[in-house]
Amino acid sequence: MWEFYMPTDVFFGDHILSKRGPVMKILGKRALIVTGRTSSKKNGSLDDLTDLLEKLDISYVVFDEVEENPSFVSVEGAAERFRDEDFDFVVGLGGGSPMDFAKAISVLLKEKDLNVEDLYDSEKIRRWLPVVEIPTTAGTGSEVTPYSVLTDQEGNKRGCRLMFPVYAFLDPRYTYSMPEDLVLSTGVDALSHAVEGFLSRRATPPSDALALEAMKIIHKYLSKAMGGDEKARRKMLIASCLAGMVIAQTSTTLAHAMGYPLTTEKGIKHGRATGMVLPFVMNVMREEIPDRVDEVNRIFGKSLLNFLKDLGLYQRVEVSQEELERWSEKASRAKHVSNTPGTFTKEKILMIYREALSV
Repeated sequence: MWEFYMPTDVFFGDHILSKRGPVMKILGKRALIVTGRTSSKKNGSLDDLTDLLEKLDISYVVFDEVEENPSFVSVEGAAERFRDEDFDFVVGLGGGSPMDFAKAISVLLKEKDLNVEDLYDSEKIRRWLPVVEIPTTAGTGSEVTPYSVLTDQEGNKRGCRLMFPVYAFLDPRYTYSMPEDLVLSTGVDALSHAVEGFLSRRATPPSDALALEAMKIIHKYLSKAMGGDEKARRKMLIASCLAGMVIAQTSTTLAHAMGYPLTTEKGIKHGRATGMVLPFVMNVMREEIPDRVDEVNRIFGKSLLNFLKDLGLYQRVEVSQEELERWSEKASRAKHVSNTPGTFTKEKILMIYREALSV
């Protein structure tokens, strides 16, 4: 048996906010906009959003202090800052960080006696403010998933399942100003979502169809998108959304858990970190699901590893033996292991790290 649940209304196209954004009127008269410090101002998305809200007679407050990989501390601080405000809905504007932040704070502003740690206890989460997401990068797919990934006080990235956004507005123009390195890291994040979802133990026929289409788009257009081609960037935004729909059903695999410390401790962008280990995790998966792994490699021109090499994904990382041992131990206990075909001991995970970091 299987199930497929995707309640988010997705709107795609140039100037999509002005064309379909008025549907937000039904959500209420006061919005909290959650975004980063600069990109939404540079790409015009913040102006488009605030202009629309003013035309709709919806008042708003802009919180533009979301950092990359948002922390428990920053979410708690924002929730405390706005605890006495009465908002009707929350808008996440930007990449994965603002969109994940929006989901987290939407719960804390409705359930005002909860703290961030409570977000990881599903029995405590009963109410939240409606969430609208507007992605300005093509990678996380957070606009169509119920997940929020935050960094705890020990520097660990922790994902929690909260709510699906009500609306997602995808305007490809907002991605045109992304620098090449960001296109690469976010694009490989979308790639990882599609591949991991396809190889996941929780894969279903609908998620397979979405994953295969996303992989084909990424193979054809990611390199062109890195070069600034606008058609390619439009296609990558579609692929990112499709891949988000995939992991909303399947969740991710061990590759994500292994990539987290490369991000939190070594500063490597999330998508790049996950992509670096993914082909080597796949090699172990192949022991159990050879046909599926072979299909992934076929889509990417016979070898996903070579495809990623050609994009310039791999970089040298100085890592100590103690770090590798610690990371491998933690990954071997991650919840992602049960979702990953194959047998993954600490020793096997250590081998994967060594292979990935020696490319």
